[in-house]
Amino acid sequence: MAMVSFNILSQQRPCSATVSSYPYKLQSSSHIHELSIRSSGLCHMPTQSSSSDCYAGNSYLWLATKKRSGPLYSIFPQTPAAVSSVQDLFEFITSGPLLEKLGLTQEKVAESIDKWIECGSHLCRLFQINELYLTVPQKARIYHYYVPVFLWCEDQITRHRSLFKYGEDIPPIVIGFSAPQGCGKTTLVFALEFLFRTNGQKAATLSIDDFYLTAEDQAKLRERNPGNALLEFRGNAGSHDLQFSVETLTGLSKLTKEGMKMKLPRYDKSAYNGRGDRADSSTWPEAEGPLTVVLFEGWMLGFKPLPMEFVKAVDPQLETVNRNLEAYEDAWDKFIEAWIVIKISDPSCVYQWRLQAEIAMREDGKPGMSDEEVKDFVSRYLPAYNAYLPTLYSEGPNGSDPERLLVIEIDEGRNPILAN
Repeated sequence: MAMVSFNILSQQRPCSATVSSYPYKLQSSSHIHELSIRSSGLCHMPTQSSSSDCYAGNSYLWLATKKRSGPLYSIFPQTPAAVSSVQDLFEFITSGPLLEKLGLTQEKVAESIDKWIECGSHLCRLFQINELYLTVPQKARIYHYYVPVFLWCEDQITRHRSLFKYGEDIPPIVIGFSAPQGCGKTTLVFALEFLFRTNGQKAATLSIDDFYLTAEDQAKLRERNPGNALLEFRGNAGSHDLQFSVETLTGLSKLTKEGMKMKLPRYDKSAYNGRGDRADSSTWPEAEGPLTVVLFEGWMLGFKPLPMEFVKAVDPQLETVNRNLEAYEDAWDKFIEAWIVIKISDPSCVYQWRLQAEIAMREDGKPGMSDEEVKDFVSRYLPAYNAYLPTLYSEGPNGSDPERLLVIEIDEGRNPILAN
């Protein structure tokens, strides 16, 4: 493999920058955060006559990449900081666990290093972390996880759009994210949506949580299944409004032109002391056309019905859940063109992750479940994890194309690792 070298210029060069306030609403599956993100413009290559100084506290990168066969240059402000050179960053990126899986060689990373740096800079501003002082875990989350997945999604969009003729309306591609609760899928999708928007592409996010039955209909489901703990509260197959799912996904597929708008449903998990209810429609965010991509995530997305004797051996209460699951392929899976599966080694870690989420919700001033309630809540999901995850990991989601499937194995810290 060819080595790629970078020359780092040490002299200070002037630049100009603009700083603006960008309000952004995170529509998570648990609650809505209002973020105020200070977003500074990337500096362009300065001219010899420039006289303004770099904006203090930010790093500005200039990439002299007119000839990709030549050296790559970067300039950082003359501020004491624990900042890596582009060479160091390049080496860190190419050590990531996902690159081989994505078919990214050192040469391909070098050719697109400016985009990696730009995406990383956007994410630092989004999460309000100082890009000059990134810790190793922060660098790993950005350059070993979020940015590579974003680039993979862009490739899927390109492939999707190539299927249509010039002048045809192109519906948005739906990318499905199947991942256990608490593993960070909502934050991943949030980061991806932001990157799409900073690249001028309109994106919409949905969770299977957004299609949970209303509290009233969930009570009716509980009454129809007395004694079945798996259907007492929201979560398992049967607790979703599938017709509402079809109507929403179909509506999003039609947002192909400017001026088209559609509200996206949201679910309020904090309602009824953490048992949840569909949020009031006045609070739902709005998607606008032309929509490029729909990011659709959920803990049981892509689960396949299994032989009844098998699921009954895992837990007899799964029999009804397994029967309900048969309707989900037409309601969800058939809309999804590309898949990302986040794989865990032990479903028991879901409890700790869920507990962390509920604690954060309570600290945010929203009512949430107690520790004991969390334990009871997660116990209602574990039978499905134990029954369906092995098939999901070995065969892929229901109806998925192996060539359009990305499986990412993560550790207990929610970071990608090399698959065994």
